[in-house]
Amino acid sequence: MNETNPMPERGPIDVRQIAQLLPHRYPFLLIDRVVSWDPGKHLTAIKNVTFNEPFFQGHFPGHPVMPGVLVIEALAQASGALVQLSVAKDPNQPALFYLVKIDKARFSRTVVPGDQLVLEVEQKRMLRRMGLFWGQAKVDGEVVDALPNAMFRVRLDMPHRPEIVAVISGKMRMNFIKILPGDKVTV
Repeated sequence: MNETNPMPERGPIDVRQIAQLLPHRYPFLLIDRVVSWDPGKHLTAIKNVTFNEPFFQGHFPGHPVMPGVLVIEALAQASGALVQLSVAKDPNQPALFYLVKIDKARFSRTVVPGDQLVLEVEQKRMLRRMGLFWGQAKVDGEVVDALPNAMFRVRLDMPHRPEIVAVISGKMRMNFIKILPGDKVTV
């Protein structure tokens, strides 16, 4: 930790510190702890899945299963945390991540209450504000969801507040564009 960056250097990060990195809040903050990370390279995070999760009330009564789209969202949040930990940023300008598209995700196991979801993401490369990432989710060492070719394209989108748009399709790519207050933006 240093004065300009309150995060530990490559060490564990708790949920309070994660909340400084990501705009998500309960019940949609899907990362409980960052276990390890190396800027611009990889991040491993965990999500402790409990019976108290709000989605279990309707998915499915009597047979609770974590929705697969939320496993993908957890991977997207882990990727967002890696990006936030890897680049210098203005703490007064939080980034918002939007998941836009999903292709080629594979689910091989259900996630149920009591499971600990281990989220692994790797940044493969950065090119012109675009990042290529790989990610997978595991429970007890068994792959639950694999995004072998997932693409996150991330984009800053609003003139009054930067926003990041994530697209999962093919390979994870993150695209960053700095937009300042007063800039005109067309979508």
